[in-house]
Amino acid sequence: MLHIIAAEYISDYKISVVFDDGCRSVADFEGVVKGDHRPIVRQLSSLDLFRDFKVQANTVVWSNGVDFAPEFIRGKA
Repeated sequence: MLHIIAAEYISDYKISVVFDDGCRSVADFEGVVKGDHRPIVRQLSSLDLFRDFKVQANTVVWSNGVDFAPEFIRGKA
């Protein structure tokens, strides 16, 4: 099982993530937040809200409750 151990905002909709297997990459969420039809995900199109996240439960969790599986996040890198 893949875990995220650290994450840092870079710019726009990009987050630098570190996985527990040592992989470091930059995940670009622009297509997700602008293309997803679910209102809770679309809220992340506000950069103020997008920047408001933390690493919790082995993944990135935003203040509005949105989270994605680490495997999905790796796929955005």
